[in-house]
Amino acid sequence: MKPQQLAIFLLFLLCVSFPSTSSITPSTSSPPSSIPQRFREAPEFYNSPECPSIISSDELDATDIISIDNNINNNSNDEDSASASDGDDDDGDVVEDHNFICSDDAVHVAMTLDAAYIRGSLAAILSILQHSSCPQNVIFHFVTSASSNASLLSTTVASSFPYLKFQVYRFADAAVAGLISTSIRSALDCPLNYARSYLANLLPLCVRKVVYLDSDLVLVDDIAKLASIPLGDDKVLAAPEYCNANFTSYFTPTFWSNPSLSLTFANRKACYFNTGVMVIDLDRWRAGDYTTKIEEWMELQKRMRIYELGSLPPFLLVFAGNIAPVDHRWNQHGLGGDNFRGLCRDLHPGPVSLLHWSGKGKPWARLDANRPCPLDALWAPYDLLKTPFAFDS
Repeated sequence: MKPQQLAIFLLFLLCVSFPSTSSITPSTSSPPSSIPQRFREAPEFYNSPECPSIISSDELDATDIISIDNNINNNSNDEDSASASDGDDDDGDVVEDHNFICSDDAVHVAMTLDAAYIRGSLAAILSILQHSSCPQNVIFHFVTSASSNASLLSTTVASSFPYLKFQVYRFADAAVAGLISTSIRSALDCPLNYARSYLANLLPLCVRKVVYLDSDLVLVDDIAKLASIPLGDDKVLAAPEYCNANFTSYFTPTFWSNPSLSLTFANRKACYFNTGVMVIDLDRWRAGDYTTKIEEWMELQKRMRIYELGSLPPFLLVFAGNIAPVDHRWNQHGLGGDNFRGLCRDLHPGPVSLLHWSGKGKPWARLDANRPCPLDALWAPYDLLKTPFAFDS
């Protein structure tokens, strides 16, 4: 082998053996002008014949269109509010066809979007579309930090899914940052983690029900089944409950020793639930002003430490014991391990419709580091990252 050929061969081995992990380290500087990874374009998925038809704007008369536009515009917020949003005209197909965004026949999915988790987000989107019976009726609502490069994130999503119907909403994270207390893991303190508390303010008023999903999961079942779970006559949200978990551990001794606080759960069979997978009735949320209720607990936390775990405890304080239960198959969570060591976890007993890598370890990071857990192999087929040796033709 000639010296030049040998050098090229050794360089190739280095690229394969030591893949880049820069994508999993959040930037603390200004918004990046580029995303270091390149992602493949996903295949397009089509509705089955049984899917409900969502009419296009061309089929609406002028009165209907004006009504829809007003419904969206009436939900605009003050720029100083934590829930302020701003959708770009080029952020997705739904912007051009507002009746899609207001359709009750659509499945509305809300996710956060940032550069650190973009690889996981794209995998989640692919898994949703691939297993959906009506993929063309799924509308995505992406919430991104006001300090992020929203245009870049939108372009990245559109490059992998050029046919996707989606909208991007800017979340004024600086406003909520003052309400956040430090937790046991710095990643949990990111203001964007709290965006799920503001969905009712961010999304258009005509969106009445939404499935909120974290970015570190994949679905292996039809999301329409999850979206159609009934919430009963008065429940605001639905999620899998885990009543065998030690509920008291989610709050400090200060909380439990204060009767005025611990009585919060009186007459409630309070159980732990994971906020990474929720079905939310936005009409009921708005009517009950639940964003304010969550913020009140966060303000109390700033004065006297009553919990340790980021954005989860305020949800438990407001909703635990008063949610519509969902089968555990819809959130096989904890696959990222615990918050300190990120050890490998097994699946819970029973069937699986959704795998969730909540916890410290993320499957893309462990795969890049050549230290994957066994279940990370179930995430890998949805990874759209272009590997160093996948040369363009």
